[in-house]
Amino acid sequence: MKHLFSKKNAYLPAILILAGMLYSSCSTPLKNTSDTVANQVVDAIEIFPKNPFYWQYNGEPILLRGGSKEDNLFNHPDGMKAHLEELKSVGGNYIRNTMSSRNPGNPWPFQKGSNGLYDLDQWDETYWERFENLLKWTSEMDIIVQIEIWDPWDYFKSEASLGYGPENVGWESCPYNPVMNVNYTAEESQLKEEIDYFSKAIASNHLFFSTVPALEDIPVVRKYQEAFVDKILSYTLEYPNVLYCMNNEIGEAQEWGEYWAQYIRDKSEMAGKKVFMTDMRRNIDFSSEEQVSLLHNDELYDFFEISQNSANNDQNHYDQILSIRKQVLDHPKPLNSVKIYGGEIGKWTTSVEEGTRRFWRSVFGGIAAVRFHRPGPSHQYFGLGLSELAKTHIKSIDQFVGEFDIFKSQPSNQLLNDREANEAYCLADHGTAYAVYFPDGGNVSIDLSEMGGELNIKWLNILENSWSEVSQNKTDQQINLQTPGKGHWLVIINGE
Repeated sequence: MKHLFSKKNAYLPAILILAGMLYSSCSTPLKNTSDTVANQVVDAIEIFPKNPFYWQYNGEPILLRGGSKEDNLFNHPDGMKAHLEELKSVGGNYIRNTMSSRNPGNPWPFQKGSNGLYDLDQWDETYWERFENLLKWTSEMDIIVQIEIWDPWDYFKSEASLGYGPENVGWESCPYNPVMNVNYTAEESQLKEEIDYFSKAIASNHLFFSTVPALEDIPVVRKYQEAFVDKILSYTLEYPNVLYCMNNEIGEAQEWGEYWAQYIRDKSEMAGKKVFMTDMRRNIDFSSEEQVSLLHNDELYDFFEISQNSANNDQNHYDQILSIRKQVLDHPKPLNSVKIYGGEIGKWTTSVEEGTRRFWRSVFGGIAAVRFHRPGPSHQYFGLGLSELAKTHIKSIDQFVGEFDIFKSQPSNQLLNDREANEAYCLADHGTAYAVYFPDGGNVSIDLSEMGGELNIKWLNILENSWSEVSQNKTDQQINLQTPGKGHWLVIINGE
């Protein structure tokens, strides 16, 4: 059974529609992306109709899995294509891309004049050429890109206190800051020239995130924000491999994200294109009103971002996934985790080992998309990125989905007996095939009363990317599963 998607490029472009609908207030357009994707037709990313907890691409179900060295990969062009090829080579098919400009050498989307000020009516060609290259290469490699339109870390005070160093910039160097552009003053825009450091889930006093009509309604700023989103869409709507997230772990009023979701929905419908969207709240409490309302906002949001579950460890991490999944059983939608944390500081990262376990527990909890978060500074190791260890686990995921039809399965820990907390996790296509993951070895029994006939049993040594020989066993009400050793193991059981 084929789970990886075939190699094609993009939609047949609708250039005439886009030319009329996706206008921009900026006066320096870039080349038309139709040169890249002309006359190519592909079945775009969609929700898998037979199991809406998962995605499909080219008409086939896919499990999205990946890792990357940067969140704003497009704005780090050196080695970007090779990095994507490296991901593809181990079976990866999923990256995150924030539209961020805060790292050293990153251009902002607007042109900077010789006076050191930005003109929000002029685009920076380098920024947009980099973005187009990312979309072109990922499309050619069948890699799905989850774009985050707004990253609050770009619009607050410099992140120096996070340990990146003073060269990483925030609001003080941002083109939207009235002191940094020629288009409006602080008085005209109501925007402050200095903004405090962003750290809490609660909303700030930063009016950049209140420009929409439902909040403060500041059209003099919003028109440039809309122009920026229009420019993004002028590229992304030409490609079939894009998902949209409004914000990165935001704590501002939800009306902000809702405005942009509706804005993108309207623009895409006018262009005759279908998009899939979510938002990402910073609140780690998934029982909170803001997370619950986001989960159930089916009118605007097509999938749910569960990355903040990285605040949880071990059995609790898995239980939170099932709790969220249970809330949407009557109207399933994909649950994505574009950030799997795992490093060496605090409850968010805990350890490298816990990061890899979160990766696998997410898959066995029925998550549609998993990605190792970027490494970050060595002393604040956020995630595994596309390190050698990350590649090992991504490759084993690829081996697993090549042998087990995950899209017909569901989390089924109730079949496991003699199980300790966090010892083993089960996926089952009941009566047909079963898979059990062990984070660190173990010994459990599994109820196979729904099976009949002979059983085939095969173990995957995850850290060595190697399968055992198939062994046979007669069907019994229960069989014992003892891992061949400690560490990450996975077993598949199916009938002959």
